[in-house]
Amino acid sequence: MRRFIACILLLCSLTPGPRLSTERIPAASNAQSAGTADLKLASPSALLMERETGTVLYEKNAHERLFPASVTKVMTLLLIAEDVDSGKLKLSDTVTASERAASFGGSCVYLEVGEQMSVSDMIKCIAVVSANDCAVAMAEHLSGTEEAFVARMNQRAEELGLTDTHFTSCSGLFDDGDHYSSAQDIALMSRELLQHAWIRDYTTIWLDSIRNGAFELNNTNKLVYWYPGCTGLKTGYTSTALYCLSASAERDGVEYIAVVLRCESIDKRNQDAKTLLNYAFASYQLCPLRPADPLPELPVDMGQSPAVPLQIEGERAALVPKSGAAPDYELILPKSVCAPLRAGDKLGTLRVTLGGETVAELPVTAAESVPRLGFFGIWRKVLGGMVGL
Repeated sequence: MRRFIACILLLCSLTPGPRLSTERIPAASNAQSAGTADLKLASPSALLMERETGTVLYEKNAHERLFPASVTKVMTLLLIAEDVDSGKLKLSDTVTASERAASFGGSCVYLEVGEQMSVSDMIKCIAVVSANDCAVAMAEHLSGTEEAFVARMNQRAEELGLTDTHFTSCSGLFDDGDHYSSAQDIALMSRELLQHAWIRDYTTIWLDSIRNGAFELNNTNKLVYWYPGCTGLKTGYTSTALYCLSASAERDGVEYIAVVLRCESIDKRNQDAKTLLNYAFASYQLCPLRPADPLPELPVDMGQSPAVPLQIEGERAALVPKSGAAPDYELILPKSVCAPLRAGDKLGTLRVTLGGETVAELPVTAAESVPRLGFFGIWRKVLGGMVGL
């Protein structure tokens, strides 16, 4: 009998436990086909996107390459924001205006050569009144020359997968034929900029001033004043580009980005953006893909730990048609699993349904590794069971 038990224990310690599949169950795709609603926009090119998931809800000639005018500054602000958050730049840092920066016209705050201004005030001027001179001053401050900064802009555009974008300036003041973007790409760079939550402190300013109150600033984006929940983002106009806008707004925890290009007037630009945002808020809602309650631990057989903590992978939310229904969460798990386990091994599935329809199926995986018991560990476990320990 002793020899028999010893043989069983030896086989258990030498034979590896069953490996769990690490196949990932894909979440329900958030990249839904763009909506086909007839919104009757005046703009020849437009796109509507939900910020968190990146879901495109509506598009119209969204990949057409057009001159974006000062909407270019979305990328300029993005690079500035990234340098602030990386610690390379501080909002309190001082920027000195060069002769070249001070020479810029169009929308500007009339920097004088050698004038000093904080990074915070520079950002305010760019975001609120689309100051070309401040954009150039910041470009030179960060990269030495505007040309070097523009190279960074194009590199970042490539990293973001913006295939219909190329910059030749940081301001968008001049159209040289090689400076272009698209509604799709502008929405994507706007989404990236909004990841830096503090930028809204500047893009939502309606009235402010610089130079100790001597120079007033009035936001060129009138939606900031009269559209509920508006969070920005950037206007643009030249005689070539006509009236352009990347508008963002947030209500009840969901934020949308509406891009309209080549509108014939400010009123049509604002009306198109309002139409897109109204459509989004009225028609869609975010469905959270995580239950409020924490996940249970899953028992582990023959493991150095008696249980393994679990985690849910994949998207955290999905955009769905508005219904008013609350999501249901079904956790599909075995009663136990056998060691060894590796962190990331798939152990089960979280099924999320809304109104009886499946929204997503997400992989539930091991949050940490659990090694298998060795020979002596198994022996102690069996012996403990025999003597009731």
